Amino acid sequence: MQHYESVQEARLNRSWVTVGTFDGVHLGHQKIIRGLVENAHQHHRPAVVVTFHPHPQLVLKGEKRSIYLTLPEKRLQLFENLGVDVVIVHPFTRQVMEESAENFISRLHKYLGMEKLWVGYDFALGKNREGDAERLRQLGNEYQYTLHQVSPYDKDEKLVSSSLIRRLLREGKVREASRYLGRLFEIKGVVVEGDKRGKKLGYPTTNLDVPQEMARVKSGVYACQLEIAGRKRNAVTNVGFRPTFKEQMDLPLVETHVLDFSGELYGKELEVGFHTFLREERKFDSIAALKGQIQRDVNRARRILAE
Repeated sequence: MQHYESVQEARLNRSWVTVGTFDGVHLGHQKIIRGLVENAHQHHRPAVVVTFHPHPQLVLKGEKRSIYLTLPEKRLQLFENLGVDVVIVHPFTRQVMEESAENFISRLHKYLGMEKLWVGYDFALGKNREGDAERLRQLGNEYQYTLHQVSPYDKDEKLVSSSLIRRLLREGKVREASRYLGRLFEIKGVVVEGDKRGKKLGYPTTNLDVPQEMARVKSGVYACQLEIAGRKRNAVTNVGFRPTFKEQMDLPLVETHVLDFSGELYGKELEVGFHTFLREERKFDSIAALKGQIQRDVNRARRILAE
């Protein structure tokens, strides 16, 4: 798979293109991309995804928010798994935000030789979203491409969307979120040194330094899965503020106890997949009570993940 960091870097001909943020690459996004790839390859054309970074909402709001379901590196991996030939991660700036739909389409015409444009049911681009389906069809006459609009993707009588998935994560409904993502929701971070409280309790944890912009799950305890050195591992993860120890912190800690593992992980990147919400985070009256609950959490996680 080829990767470019702006539309202008590419020099393509007769390409079939889809454009969108595609945060999460959830089942709705996959419907668009799989259809594009299958049809483009049947016609011996390159399947091209044009996506954006940073997330448009971060530029529109002008602030840092916990929003990303997938970071750019993960999105690239998911696109490649779907058979995409070329991915362009175009920088989303205020200038791009103010650009007309025609200006952006003219670039896709010039640098990608766009022959087909595949979009979702509610897609629009350009300033004030003026480039809706009707406008994009009009521009197709001038810039020599045809528009293909993909119908919504429904599952369990719900319209699959990134906003739905973010809401489910905030509610701790990670199993439901995974049904719409098509995989476990994963948080990726670098393992940093903590205060070793978990080790003193008999349950050593890895502490993840998670980018602030990454979407968050509800505070609580989760059964999780991850991969270390090519081997899948089960884990119990606490996300929260450790009320038993009365600590003050601005963002929740992500602490993972990897089951049946001993080894040094400091400085390594880990991607923790959230499988099942086990319980709310709460304050315990004693360390003994906390240890007892952790053991019950571990036992329950083992049973769930064994299934």
